[in-house]
Amino acid sequence: MSLIACAQTIEVCTTCPITTLKNAISQAKDFDTIVIEKGTYKAYNILVDKPLTIIGKDYPVIDGELKGEIITIVSDNVTVDGLFIINVGTSYTQDYAAIRVKKSKNFVIKNLVLEKLFFGIYIEKSHHGKVYHNKIVGDAVEEHNSGNGIQLWYSHHIEIEHNYIEHVRDGIYLEFSDDCIIKNNVSALNIRYGLHFMFSNDDVYEDNTFENNGAGVAVMFSKKIKMLNNTFRENWGTASYGMLLKEINDAEIIGNTFEQNTIGINIEGTNRVIYKNNNFKNNGWALKVRGACYANQFIENNFLYNSFDIAYNSKVNDNIFDRNFWSNYTGYDLDKDGVGDIPYRPVKLFSYVVNRTPETIILLRSLFIDIIDFSEKVSPVFTPDNLLDHHPLTKKVTW
Repeated sequence: MSLIACAQTIEVCTTCPITTLKNAISQAKDFDTIVIEKGTYKAYNILVDKPLTIIGKDYPVIDGELKGEIITIVSDNVTVDGLFIINVGTSYTQDYAAIRVKKSKNFVIKNLVLEKLFFGIYIEKSHHGKVYHNKIVGDAVEEHNSGNGIQLWYSHHIEIEHNYIEHVRDGIYLEFSDDCIIKNNVSALNIRYGLHFMFSNDDVYEDNTFENNGAGVAVMFSKKIKMLNNTFRENWGTASYGMLLKEINDAEIIGNTFEQNTIGINIEGTNRVIYKNNNFKNNGWALKVRGACYANQFIENNFLYNSFDIAYNSKVNDNIFDRNFWSNYTGYDLDKDGVGDIPYRPVKLFSYVVNRTPETIILLRSLFIDIIDFSEKVSPVFTPDNLLDHHPLTKKVTW
């Protein structure tokens, strides 16, 4: 008979024979279920070192009393479901978490509420796990003494779905974590980034909302990523953007909305990326393209009412812009095929000037600026003369 077939249920409550989660774990056998009744249990450094299912009824509170890490999982096949975990300790030498998964596989972390935390959920050197339907609310004020909501480090094949994260340093952080799915999460009001990942390849980010974070989303030193149908909204500030791409190669950015950000996407050292069916709406700059960006394709996107559609800091263009809709396009379509009869030049001279001298932004709506933009369009000197959309659409792209 298998161990799972022989599994027992252990009850934890203030009037039960077993009154603490630690005692329940020590007495449990592999694949047992521990049910924690409603109440407040003061505990920290809880080690889950065997395959168990831990379930809270009516959200029992596990209070770490600010003394350290609260739950650490070091076994495969562990599920933690339905707990309210508060008061994680703060340390400048150790990354204390409300719940940590360490060198484990086949784990499930779901339906947790985490508050008054340092790090929320920390996945370390683990694989094939699920983190979903958790609410993580920090009270971070400064970067140096706050942690991240969900952190992955050297972890693979992790699914992070339907989590709500706010008021931490980075909402979701990945480093050296491949083949992960980040889907249907909301990451808002965080001190630094809604999402931040580095050296993490072949990941999919889909249907997430990143809103009103300190600097938006930072995507660095990764390849073969897919960012699909996400929303990047209201990330404002002098050093802020919807999304920063740095050293990203062979990726797909499709179906996203960038709305009311200082910069929609800030691109640097990024090559062979397809940008398709994205909405750039009411941003300061829709795109800022910095150095070493080659063989990228911007196809069938909507550029709607941005102060500047594109900023370019080079006279050389090796990227393709084709069949985009530009709200600033003033050309005509005599044959009524939905494609403008004259190309559109999206880089304005004034955008180049503001990049060099930010104070000149005060002149944005002046007649003088219209004149210099027109002169640059007729005879480009400072902007790439081959940066044209040869088939600008006359109606918004729908998909």
